[in-house]
Amino acid sequence: MPLTLYKRPGGKIYHYRGSINGQRLRGSTGTAKKAIAERFISQLEEKHWKGDFDGPEAILRFSDAAAHYRLAERSHRFLSMVEDYWKDTLVKSITSGAVRKAAMALYPKATGATRNRHVIVPTQAVINHAASLDLCSPLKVERFPENYKIKTPVTWEWVQAFMAASNPHLAALCCFMFLTGARVSEAINLRWEDVDLVKRRAKIRQTKIGDERNAHLPAALIAAIANIESDRERGSKVFKYSTRSTANPQWMKACKRAGIPFYSFHCCRHGFATSLLHKGVDPITVSKLGGWKSAQHVFETYGHAMSDDTLADRLTDTPVTPGAVASMQTIGKTKG
Repeated sequence: MPLTLYKRPGGKIYHYRGSINGQRLRGSTGTAKKAIAERFISQLEEKHWKGDFDGPEAILRFSDAAAHYRLAERSHRFLSMVEDYWKDTLVKSITSGAVRKAAMALYPKATGATRNRHVIVPTQAVINHAASLDLCSPLKVERFPENYKIKTPVTWEWVQAFMAASNPHLAALCCFMFLTGARVSEAINLRWEDVDLVKRRAKIRQTKIGDERNAHLPAALIAAIANIESDRERGSKVFKYSTRSTANPQWMKACKRAGIPFYSFHCCRHGFATSLLHKGVDPITVSKLGGWKSAQHVFETYGHAMSDDTLADRLTDTPVTPGAVASMQTIGKTKG
C-alpha cells in the first residue's frame, strides 16, 4: 500500500501511513499545507526505495549512525560536538579529508592531539560502528602529528611530603591516585560502597573509557583511607570533594606548606605508570593496572628513557657468594 495522507479528527497537520516494499511507515509531515505534505511523502518514498536499490549506505546519515552508536552504550566523550557539526550529512560523503578539514575548522589553533581526540576519534568511532552493523563502509582517517612531551611524574617521596602537609582527606586522595593510577575525576567520584578495606580492593569507574576496573590497595593506602573512615556514609564520596575545582586550592596550599614543587593531580597518574615501568613492570601490565586503553599508549607516553647513566650496574647486581666464585673458578680451570 503506497503512502497516503490524512488528517486526524479536528487536526490541521497532515500525517502519512502506508508501506514501501513491505516496510510499514506512518508519521507526521509537520505541515498543514497539502502540497508540501505531498512533496514530503514523495521524497520519503524516494529515500526508502533508493535505500532498497543501492543499500543502506546510500541513505545513512551521520545523525542516524550516531544514534546507533549511543544505543550501543559506547563512550560519548566529545560525541555531541561532532553530532552538531555533521548533523544529517550522508555518511558516504564523510571522507578522510572531510574529517581533517572539520578538525581544522573546529579547532583552528589547537594542537594535533586535540584535533585527533576531539574530532577525528569520535567521528571515526561512530562511522566504524555503523560499518560493523553493515550499514556503511569503514573509514580510515590520517591523524594529525602529535608532539609527545615527557610528562613530569611525582615520586613516592613527593607523595609522602605532600601527605604530611595535607588534611587527611586530601592526603588520602593524593595517595590513592599515585598508588592506583586513578584519574582525578575517578578518584573524586569514588564511593564508600566501592571500597573494601578487608579485601584491599576498590572499584574504579573509569570515566574516560566508560569501563570499570578493580584496583589493589597497598598498605600505605589502606592506612590513609582508614584515617578518614570515621566520616563514612553510604552513598557518600570517600574523599569528600565535590569536584576537582574544590580540591585544587587545597592542593596548591599543601604543596606550598610542604615546600615541594607544585605538580597537578594528573602527575600522580604519571608517577604511577613511570614508577612501575622503571621498576621493570611491563607496559601491558601497567596499562591493565592503570586502566589505559593500550600498552602502546603507556609505552609512548611514559616509557621515556631514565636519566640515570649508572643503570648498567644493574646487569651485575646479583649478589656474589663464595660458592658461586669457586664454581666459576673451577669452570675457568677446566676450560684452560
